[in-house]
Amino acid sequence: MKQAILLLIICFGVFFCTIAEDPYRFYTWEVTYGTRAPLGVPQQVILINNQFPGPPIEAVTNDNIIVNVINQLDEPFLITWHGIKQRRTTWQDGVLGTNCPIPPHTNWTYKFQLKDQIGSYMYYPSTLLHRASGGFGAINIIQRSVISIPYPEPDGDITLLIGDWYTNGYKALQEKLDSGLDLPLPDGLLINGANKTYTFTGQKGKTYKLRVTNVGIATSVNFRIQGHPMTLIEVEGAHSLQEQYESLDIHPGQSIAVLVTLRASVKDYFIVASTRFTKPILTTTGILRYIGSNTPASLPLPVGPTYHIHWSMKQARTIRLNLTANAARPNPQGSFHYGTIKVVRTLVLANAKAQINGKLRYAVNGISYQDPTTPLKLADWFNIPGVFSLNAIKDSPPSLPPVLGVSVFGLTLHDFVEIVFQNTESVTQSWHLDGSSFYVAGYGGGNWTIASRKRYNLADAISRHTVQVYPLGWTAILVSLDNKGMWNLRSQNWSKRYLGQQVYLRVWNDEKSLFTEADIPTNALRCGKALQF
Repeated sequence: MKQAILLLIICFGVFFCTIAEDPYRFYTWEVTYGTRAPLGVPQQVILINNQFPGPPIEAVTNDNIIVNVINQLDEPFLITWHGIKQRRTTWQDGVLGTNCPIPPHTNWTYKFQLKDQIGSYMYYPSTLLHRASGGFGAINIIQRSVISIPYPEPDGDITLLIGDWYTNGYKALQEKLDSGLDLPLPDGLLINGANKTYTFTGQKGKTYKLRVTNVGIATSVNFRIQGHPMTLIEVEGAHSLQEQYESLDIHPGQSIAVLVTLRASVKDYFIVASTRFTKPILTTTGILRYIGSNTPASLPLPVGPTYHIHWSMKQARTIRLNLTANAARPNPQGSFHYGTIKVVRTLVLANAKAQINGKLRYAVNGISYQDPTTPLKLADWFNIPGVFSLNAIKDSPPSLPPVLGVSVFGLTLHDFVEIVFQNTESVTQSWHLDGSSFYVAGYGGGNWTIASRKRYNLADAISRHTVQVYPLGWTAILVSLDNKGMWNLRSQNWSKRYLGQQVYLRVWNDEKSLFTEADIPTNALRCGKALQF
């Protein structure tokens, strides 16, 4: 008996000795205007700590992140953490539906945890068109040391932020949109904030992990490396089947990770990014330089796809989940059999371009979203009337012309929901969901119907948080809404989002518990009708 008691005491002591709070990483970011010339033309950009792009967050699964953002711009400002699930902390999401913006020349501190996540993500401004002038950067999360990865440990880890760019600043772009005009084709493409100057140096025989993110505001890109096939290993926090590709399409807001082994002759090679579905095609290049190289890269550039929509859709269907790989925790990702779960609600969301009150707007299911002066989450928390009504937006497209409004779907915590994005335009769309990842069940052309479900991948569809919808086509996703809060579902074509192409999902239950949702932060900003609380 004494031995049993002693063992219990030892185990009790060991338990508390080994359970410690996860590490903290502290950042102070000063957001300012500055002058840079990404395309050779000096222009005003948004800097973070005088850096363009902004500094990366390099972290480990479950790390706690504390970011003190000092807004030195002349306008209110917010940063959103694209793809970070914000478990139980919708308060930190950094969009106007959940947060009051940080006033000029003041600061606000974000506090969130990278709970059970691995992979490649990004951050960027969510207010106005600020992200068109910078303020973006990478978030890279590596697995804990006790968790294995399903590929050999690479010899280096490289981040590439690729995106479209305008020589006009965000204020000029906003003025164009507000005047009723769409944005033109961007002026060029950037790799890590530069055009045709990026160089990566590696050693022959070594294998490198490249994290590639499309940080652009509208344009899909194709990525490739001259003479070097790429093995896809991760898509937005999910281990993928390790297929080999000569080139990969990456749509706005999407991230991938690939392995590249330097097996070619010792010389320089072109890294190429080119626009998809645009006329003309915009191209930018970087350089892969072998250590010891004295030979510059030579033309021609590796050929990529241009307007081939079917090619892109076929490639997208090949990107599938690795069912045998561990995730951030040591449990098989394939243990969640999403294809056997009953769908409790289907939302068919159709985008539309419209003139409302004589101005250009974009809408979803007949409502062009306008941010109220009081964030939705604050209104919900304090029961403030007159800010939004649940389910004023319909589950399927109405026949009436679009109107201005506030779109909030009311859903229950743990609902398993089918969302269909119906693209009514002849341009590729990109959609992102805050707070959750989803399974990309299917893509198709024309109008979605119930019969389209026969074409779904219900076995090993990739899990991601941002998905493309091809012109005049549809994309279907399946999502378990297991994260309580008020979550933004938005177009990643940023001019469309700015003009109303977004909605919110209120994921709710009546249980008041810190296990499902954290209390309002003590430092939460107040604005609009919430000033009195």
